[in-house]
Amino acid sequence: MPDSARRTFPAVPESVGRARSFVDRTLALWELDGRADDVRLCVSELATNAVTHGTVPGHGFTVTVTAEDDAVCIEVGDPSSRRLRLCHPTSEDTVGRGLHLLGALSDEWGVTEHDTVGKTVWSRFKTTPAPKKAPC
Repeated sequence: MPDSARRTFPAVPESVGRARSFVDRTLALWELDGRADDVRLCVSELATNAVTHGTVPGHGFTVTVTAEDDAVCIEVGDPSSRRLRLCHPTSEDTVGRGLHLLGALSDEWGVTEHDTVGKTVWSRFKTTPAPKKAPC
């Protein structure tokens, strides 16, 4: 299993589904898809935030999947220096819940601000090894 996989996507709405598929395929290939539903939803939220708030004209966003000893880490990097803001939506609001979902579904998450430009939002999901299939 490789240590990481990375792909850059253009800042268009269609890239959200492509980023989700990239992560999904990577986890399946590495046989680390036990928490695929949680990871898939978090990647969708982070990619949507990157397209909507984090990209600048002519620049996309990057998704990195890293396999650790007991976890999978997903990172979404964008070139914007705009800081993340945790919203407190009301029951009537239709936006503003993405980071709350990230906090509820991942085991840990955070933001790394870059010295030069941009930021990376990351989330970590603890894994357990898949049971080995017995030969027939």
